[in-house]
Amino acid sequence: MAINTSILKKPLDIKFDLDFGQLAGASRMLGVDISASSIKMVELSRKGKPPYSYSLERYVIEPMPTDALQDGGINQIEQVSECLRNALKRMGTRQKKAVMALPLTAVITKKINVPAGLREDDLEFQVETEANQYVPFALDEVNLDFQVIGPVPNYPEEVEVLLAAARKDKVEDRVAAALSAGLKVEVMDIEQFAAQSMFARAITQQLPDEGKDKVVALIDIGASVTRINVLLNGESVYMRDLSFGGNQLTQEIQNQFNLSPEEAETAKRNGTLPENYSNDVLKPFCETVALEVSRALQFFFTSTQYTQVDFIFLSGGCASIPGLEEIISGRTNVITQIVNPFADMALSGRVAQRQLKMDAPVLLTASGLAMRGFDPS
Repeated sequence: MAINTSILKKPLDIKFDLDFGQLAGASRMLGVDISASSIKMVELSRKGKPPYSYSLERYVIEPMPTDALQDGGINQIEQVSECLRNALKRMGTRQKKAVMALPLTAVITKKINVPAGLREDDLEFQVETEANQYVPFALDEVNLDFQVIGPVPNYPEEVEVLLAAARKDKVEDRVAAALSAGLKVEVMDIEQFAAQSMFARAITQQLPDEGKDKVVALIDIGASVTRINVLLNGESVYMRDLSFGGNQLTQEIQNQFNLSPEEAETAKRNGTLPENYSNDVLKPFCETVALEVSRALQFFFTSTQYTQVDFIFLSGGCASIPGLEEIISGRTNVITQIVNPFADMALSGRVAQRQLKMDAPVLLTASGLAMRGFDPS
């Protein structure tokens, strides 16, 4: 089993119900991705019987105040709740069931081996016993969960388990913000795993032979962090974060055109910058992105057994910058594309296809969270 499903699906003391019987039959679900720059909310619907067909019903991207989040945690619950309410209002949905996530940096994860064939209560006891060795907090201060990955290679009497623990306050803050906005959190997942799951699905739609046996790198360029996740046959073989992102472009716009941070961000989004913006600011930024990606891949090659990457996919707020994929491809000599998590989905009449083409790479995590809501496992 690939590590791409929720491993925080049973918070121990959070005051909301995880009714997986109801969740399993859900026909619509919201995925809510809270990042430092914005809230991304996606509503997916599921129809028919396995293999199901999915549809993107609606989505919204709601800007967030710069100080609402800090180090991946919610710093201003009231501000986040207000942004969630605004997003729901703009979205126009009556759906309230949602899946949310924590950043991987807020979660302690560890792979362990346990005897195969344990009953569920014995397995839980074994995991809790092991967790005491790896979690630097008292267990009553954390939400602990686990996911059975599968048999240990060459050791059929053991199974590999991924355990995860997060401080309760980190989970409770997100749940409280959601409840205040009128949402019911059905599942708490992990951002990178939700994005990875959706990305693995997108690869099968966007690459020949479903990308089988190809080494594929997902480069997610966020506001302040660029995340590298290299996959082989749907499973991650390498992850790394870079302290680099779209905020550096915004800073350059501020410096070049004497704008405030808010004015620079608005002008960047609306395309209302002077004519020399493209050559003087945007092109040098793209070259810097390409250089950072190239360096990250070289580090991947020197620190793993792999010697090549077959494809690069871009996601995040900077992915849709015109020409960026060509510049990265030229620098790395790797075919580069923009990820589209909705490649195999129908689009409702409420979705503007032209705008979605720009927004799709930003919605990877949110769509992965919504998809996770259909999976009760």
